[in-house]
Amino acid sequence: MSKQYLTLHTIDNAHPSDVFALAAKKTQLLSASGSSFIRVYDTTQPDFPLRQTIDGAHPLGIHHLVTAKEAEKAASAGFEGKVRIWRAGEDGEWEAVGDITDSNKPGSIWAIALSADGAYLASSSINGKINVWSLSEASMPQIRSYETKGSFGLCVDLSADGRFTASGHENGSIYIFNNDSGRLSHSVAGLVQPIRAVAFSPASKLVAAAGDARIIALYDVLSGEQIANFTGHGGWVLSLDWSDTGEYLLSGSHDSKAKIWRIETRSCVATHSHGDRPLWTARWLPKSTRSEMFALGGGNQAISFYREAAG
Repeated sequence: MSKQYLTLHTIDNAHPSDVFALAAKKTQLLSASGSSFIRVYDTTQPDFPLRQTIDGAHPLGIHHLVTAKEAEKAASAGFEGKVRIWRAGEDGEWEAVGDITDSNKPGSIWAIALSADGAYLASSSINGKINVWSLSEASMPQIRSYETKGSFGLCVDLSADGRFTASGHENGSIYIFNNDSGRLSHSVAGLVQPIRAVAFSPASKLVAAAGDARIIALYDVLSGEQIANFTGHGGWVLSLDWSDTGEYLLSGSHDSKAKIWRIETRSCVATHSHGDRPLWTARWLPKSTRSEMFALGGGNQAISFYREAAG
């Protein structure tokens, strides 16, 4: 059974270069690109107006940007090798509250993820190490360091309950670590080719992984067993995001297309094109009405917003 989504609005020239990352809050969408600034859009208005531009966030551009689901906190990773932590005030304006550096070299910190409460940040690196940092302490110390087989960690995620960290690597490896014990839980059967996105389900029971194989694989977190495959993209899968209920998975691909997958039926229920350039990032917006909404960003430098036709 298919679902219909309508294009609500498109912000052309949202950034002067590829839009690499989108991160949503209840009333805002943050965006980042190869440029040095972060932009914040108001998602409560039909034309999604620009609310704030954070200039000079990272001098060489930004490759990852994430928000905490339950806290007014965000983190951005720049090509210079630094992670900057942001906090939103009562007026909704964002300001920097600190930096994390790990040798401060490009690639020393690559992908990042925030825990739901904003207390922890996980990062991957070019040497394969996966690190976890405590943001509740002023010095933001590193509290976990997980060893892998040394392959570039292209993506990372923290489970909503905070118990697990997952990472995907250039050699196709996928790891699930237990944050309570500090040990590896599973090295799961990978997809052979580079893994560019990993994402835990809202209930922390499943993890999705995808990349150059053009396949989205679904794994059981506790057993490490692969329970499903989703196929249909014609290019590398670059982005994965679960809906709030865990019923749907949103994927974005180098083939310029976003797809929505229904987990229960293991089927694709909607496909949308975002120009003819790579679709680097696809994100659900927090549900504030009866209708689901999501946003897409990529190589066409635009951000497009979609809403479920029903409701």
